Amino acid sequence: MHLKHLVTALAATAAVSSLPAQAQQGKISDDVVKIGVLTDMSGLYSDLSGEGSVVAARMAVEDFGGKVLGKPVEVIFADHQNKSDIAASKAREWFDSQKVDMITDLVTSSTALAVADIAKQKNRIAMINGAGSSKLINENCTPNSVLYSWDTYALANGTANAVYKQGGDSWYFVTADYTFGHSLEKDASDVIKANNGKVLGAARHPLNASDFSSYLLKAQSSGAKVIALANAGGDTVNAIKAANEFGITTSGKQKLASLLMTINDVHSLGLNAAQGMYATDAFYWDLNDDTRAWSKKFFAKMKKMPNMIHAGVYSSTMHYLKAIQAAGTDDAGVVMKKMKETPINDFFAKNGKIREDGRMVHDMYLVQIKKPSESKSPWDYYNIRAVIPGDQAFQPLSKSACPLVKK
Repeated sequence: MHLKHLVTALAATAAVSSLPAQAQQGKISDDVVKIGVLTDMSGLYSDLSGEGSVVAARMAVEDFGGKVLGKPVEVIFADHQNKSDIAASKAREWFDSQKVDMITDLVTSSTALAVADIAKQKNRIAMINGAGSSKLINENCTPNSVLYSWDTYALANGTANAVYKQGGDSWYFVTADYTFGHSLEKDASDVIKANNGKVLGAARHPLNASDFSSYLLKAQSSGAKVIALANAGGDTVNAIKAANEFGITTSGKQKLASLLMTINDVHSLGLNAAQGMYATDAFYWDLNDDTRAWSKKFFAKMKKMPNMIHAGVYSSTMHYLKAIQAAGTDDAGVVMKKMKETPINDFFAKNGKIREDGRMVHDMYLVQIKKPSESKSPWDYYNIRAVIPGDQAFQPLSKSACPLVKK
């Protein structure tokens, strides 16, 4: 090489190496950041996730400005039909062929577990909001997945403790017979036993059960003071309706406890059927000015108020985009590191943080469903009975079975 050309080349190299690290990293793979919302668009969980989660992700992208590091952000979605094999197949297709960078929602724990594992294999990111099995931050934790909105430990910890303090010292479970239901039953049972209460048994029902008669009759005949529903969505709504028909909720002999109830479930049931029940939630639209402002924007698009899954999809998508912006790249490992370093402060969480096990820690809320006479307007359904600080709501790291946690 001619000396003049060599000097020029060395000067150019020196100039590049002197640039700030962020400027060097400023790259987006495939010139687009692609986010996939993998959810239930047509089944029993479609009301509590579904289209609302797609809208929430798109709202986050729009509010962020539609671009990150000068490159466009796209949101796509698919219906996994609550089947882990369909979810796994779609995730592989998205990661391999469509160059999706992050998948979110993932309602149904079996689908979340499958996709989190594939995200790890493909070195992409899974932001889990729709599912909540505590396995996701224990034996099935990954460096590529975040359990953002809620989990079975937090729900059991909040609701089971509250109902136990109301005299509910013997329990019988009506449980959805898959990973989520099993996790919720186990976590609630651990709380009851730790309080010296008794678990008298469980009846397991299939996902999207058509008839709850036999399961509720077993629960009635057990003599347990509390019949606990370890299910969600349409199953929870139908189980509560059946319990009302059987007179369980009005007999005074037994108390019904729903371990996962969203505001959509309350809306479907009506306050006459749901009044007085306790629930543990990560979000309430009418909590403060910030939650009301965002929720009214969501309502304008969906004609229903958001729940913790919708709010979590928005918050986690925004956190992900901010991390890309700050890191100067969409590389999964670098972005995940930035997300774990950066506290979350928005309408969903104050001083939220993502731990090494992938759990996003934030406050949870113990709520009691209002009586019809207490409700002043549509969707005015919750009395906040307690704020559960994040470090008390979620499983402590000292109990974690996640191999990423340093003991």
